[in-house]
Formats: sequence, structure tokens, C-alpha cells
Amino acid sequence: MSLRQHQLGDIALACGYTLPEAQLTYLQIGELNADRSNLILVPTSYGARPEDLAWLAGPVLDPERWCVVIAGMFGNGASSSPSHGAMGLAEQGWVVSHRDNVAAQRRLLQEVFGVERLPLIYGWSMGAQQAYQWAVDHPEAVERICCVCGTTRTSPHNRLFCLSLRQALTADHHWSGAGFSGPPEQGLRSFALIYASWAASQPFFRTLAEAVEEHVESQWLPHYRRHDPRDLIAMLDTWLAHDVAQGGDLAASLGRITARTAVVAGSHDLYFPLDDLAADADAIPGAELHVIHSELGHRAGNPHSNLAEQRQLSRIVDTLLQQPSHV
Repeated sequence: MSLRQHQLGDIALACGYTLPEAQLTYLQIGELNADRSNLILVPTSYGARPEDLAWLAGPVLDPERWCVVIAGMFGNGASSSPSHGAMGLAEQGWVVSHRDNVAAQRRLLQEVFGVERLPLIYGWSMGAQQAYQWAVDHPEAVERICCVCGTTRTSPHNRLFCLSLRQALTADHHWSGAGFSGPPEQGLRSFALIYASWAASQPFFRTLAEAVEEHVESQWLPHYRRHDPRDLIAMLDTWLAHDVAQGGDLAASLGRITARTAVVAGSHDLYFPLDDLAADADAIPGAELHVIHSELGHRAGNPHSNLAEQRQLSRIVDTLLQQPSHV
């Protein structure tokens, strides 16, 4: 298991800018087989770097059978991001789309692994968004998708959540309109409080022995402090722009998906509620809707320390991989 970078050169983004000397950071766990038919792609979620999702290998994805490639999306601080390159923010017209992420991932698979067709793309949250984008844009390349706690288009309510996070950061007195003149400590604290309040469920917070303020300070704030705040904003801008249909007919776009699809909802997910995921599943031919029963809320889809939720995800993935590749 080793973290690597793939150099993409200058790439044209959908927003009209060219990203110079772009790079995609990825993690490979397991070996590619002789006919290159066992590669599972895992796009990263919001704020995640490839190593953060390495726990999937074993509890959910068998690294003895599969070559698991975890690809960092643009803006995450490991792949090309505002923190270490020419990429700007939406204030300057820079918005990375998931089509840009998918294009970069496709080049990675072709140029590094020689893979054109994937038995599975597995994604949680923003990773699920990318899996959907793959299945819509490249149906011939995707046999199965497992989309956990994520939707095909950012809903109005989910958009409100993302805007509140963005406002928390840009309301900090260090915000300049294009970046930050110093660490936005107050902005990050507000950001962490908002994020935590939606990421876990009401029943989960009732189980805490400590005050919620202390919980956020110790368990949530460090995760966001490790990021350049410009990267946090860039990933939010990608989330806000997410729409596999690009403003067009969503049902028609989803109707073109041929990959065998598992749509996985969290029973207490406040970001991506069951009704939203059920609507996506209804529009995708042959899709199966599953529910993870858990009080972890949205985090039930990323249960790195929770065996019960891991087992539920493992069963869903195993069943999906046993089914024919297309509907």
C-alpha cells in the first residue's frame, strides 16, 4: 500500500480555466490481475484523502481478490488544489466539476493501469456523486456502482447546508475575497459546529457523555484544521455544482445508466435523506435501494470504527458483485 501521484499535465476544466501541471493522488491496495479485470475505483469524499479511506480494504472490499484504487478528487489538498497550485475559487470563476474529476480518474486508470472497464465504482457521499457521474458519462466503462449516502444532484436543502458552511468560513475576518490573510480560527469553529450538527443524528448526540461543544472541539475541529481553508471552499464549490444532468432532464440522464446499481441510504442521514435516494433509485433502471440501519447518521456510510455498519455495507457489496454486471 503506497500513496502515489499521477502527473496529468495541463488540463482544461469545464469552467473554462486550464489547470497547469495537474496531479491526481491515489492509493493502490491489492494487485491488478493478468487481464486487468479486477480494479475497483473508490473516489474520495469531502475532506478525505486516499489514506483516509484505506480502511475499506478488508471490511468492505476484499484486497485479496480486488485491486482497490482510491483516487483523491481535486481540491482535497493531496490532488491539485488551491493550496498548492494555480487553482482559484468560485469568486475568480474556478469551479471544479465532477466531470473534471472523472476525466482525471479515467486518465489515471488508462495511463497507469491500462484499465478501460471497471467491475465496480464504490463511493460514499461526494464519492457517490462521482460514481453516478461515471455511470452517466461512460456507461460502457462501468459495470456496477455502489453509491452510499449521496445523490445524483445536489438538492435545494443540501445546497443550503453547503452554503452555510461556506458562509461560516468566508465570514471570518481573515477572509480577503480570494483567500485568507491568517488562520480563520473562528470560521473553522463555526464550520465544524455546522458540519457536526448535520453529519450525525439526533439519537447519536443523545448518547454522548461529554458536552457537544467539547465533542466537536476534540473530534471534528482537528479534521478540518488539517486542511487549507481554501481547499475546504473549493470542495464545497464542487459539491454545490454537482448535477449529473448539468441542469437538464435528470430522469433522462439516469435512465441512460446501464451499470448494475446499488443505492445505499443511511436510516438517519440528514444530508441525503432516504426519500432523495429512493427517488434516484426509482429513476435508474434496475437499481436496488438499501438502507443502513444506524444512529451514526451520514457517517454510517463511512463506518471506519463501527463493525455493525461495516457488515451491512459488506453484504450489500458482496451481493452486488455476485449479480450480472448490467441490467
